[in-house]
Amino acid sequence: MKRLRDLAVSWGPLGVFLFALIDSAGVPNPGGTDLLLLAVTIANPASAWLCATLAVMGSMLGSAIFYEILARGGERYLLKMTSSGRGARFRQWVLSYGLVAVFIPALLPVPFLPYKALAGCACAMCVGRTRFLLVILAARIPRYFALAYLGATLGNNSFHWITSHGWQMGAFALALFVILYALVRFVGRNRVDVE
Repeated sequence: MKRLRDLAVSWGPLGVFLFALIDSAGVPNPGGTDLLLLAVTIANPASAWLCATLAVMGSMLGSAIFYEILARGGERYLLKMTSSGRGARFRQWVLSYGLVAVFIPALLPVPFLPYKALAGCACAMCVGRTRFLLVILAARIPRYFALAYLGATLGNNSFHWITSHGWQMGAFALALFVILYALVRFVGRNRVDVE
């Protein structure tokens, strides 16, 4: 994996695009796109905004592929992976919280909320393609542009900054989840009242 990452760094922004595409299409690579984006922007700060833009584009293209695969054949996946244990819990979260359960881990990596499992459940449950992709876009733009900014401005200190602010990011993710959940419940209740 390290050799692949080194090769991708040497490819610069194109490597970031390819990594984001492959990662979002469903190939497991925890944190790979984030680390590569940081590494490329640290090595070449002038390419930060191009790298962030290409990371978002790659992620969107990969997410569209991921959606199509799971929306077409996801019922089997859903039955197999969500019949018990954590999988059943993830399915219930998507049923209860909708795309908020996908948005939070797409925006911030949260250890107890695995993005691909929740996104896979949402796709297999046939959440609308446009809604799913808009949620991913809304999460990936701030995530990748913030990482590119950190890499370009803090250089090698970016990794230390991220690790030293982990609990603040976790608290932010939790607060954002509560706010979005309350908003979804409020809008849903008002929609029912109007009908």
